[in-house]
Amino acid sequence: MRPAISSKIKVLPEILKNLLLMAVGSILCAIAVNGILIPHQFYGAGFTGISLLIHYAFGGFPVPLIYIILNVPVFALGWMYVGKRFFLYSLPGMILFTLALQFVQVSMPVYDKILSAFLAGIIMGLGSGVILRSLGSAGGLDILTVILLKRFSIRLGSTVLIFNSLILAAGAVFFTLEGALYTLIYIYVNSQVLNLVVIGLSQRKAVLIISREWARILKEILDKIHRGATVITARGGYTNEEQNIIYTVITFRELAQLKRLVNDIDSEALVVVTDTLEVMGQRIGNQPHW
Repeated sequence: MRPAISSKIKVLPEILKNLLLMAVGSILCAIAVNGILIPHQFYGAGFTGISLLIHYAFGGFPVPLIYIILNVPVFALGWMYVGKRFFLYSLPGMILFTLALQFVQVSMPVYDKILSAFLAGIIMGLGSGVILRSLGSAGGLDILTVILLKRFSIRLGSTVLIFNSLILAAGAVFFTLEGALYTLIYIYVNSQVLNLVVIGLSQRKAVLIISREWARILKEILDKIHRGATVITARGGYTNEEQNIIYTVITFRELAQLKRLVNDIDSEALVVVTDTLEVMGQRIGNQPHW
């Protein structure tokens, strides 16, 4: 088989996987929009929220058409600041999301507005998170959040929450304050679920271990957990003795194993575990590869 053909065959499953993620995420988002947000007159979030505000103000304009028009300048930013691969994947992502908005019409039998806001936030957060787990996005605010994450390390959900405050303000001024308050619940839940899906499920833990048996513990980390570690030379504040501190970064699933390992070797060891915002690195990094 020729090398060029073999390379294309290897790339094809990755393309199909990413398109599948985008399709599933788009369907979930469309269910939230058409099944909950529009029936309850919620204002929505991101570019979808802007599209809904325009739709409510000028009822003749369909939401999918407004969404496409708003995305034109944003895609130019995606090309310049994120990368060609992200742009090329986001283009079909936007098309899939627009088609889902047009054709996915699922009625959600939830009539309480607060419960509806919670459910819409969960479904939309899941959908947006699944899309962003691919190598692209559905366009709109997704592109802006990725730009801010890559350039300024601003978390995805935080960007969504801040940006959508402007949409809430516009909805409260031009429509109703009650609708804005229900939408606030939806936006908050959406942002929390989005963070959980994109980064939270791959959360890394930074661990500091102080023990006289540091050499044995280090060997066990390398041999059994198969994670790298750094030995830091320090001096005790009270004893003034030199000692070695082990610093390692592990996944959440490996934390329990590490604690058992340390306790079996030295039950008096000092172990400090901290959450990480994000970790960059080929073996242990948890940044999405946009």
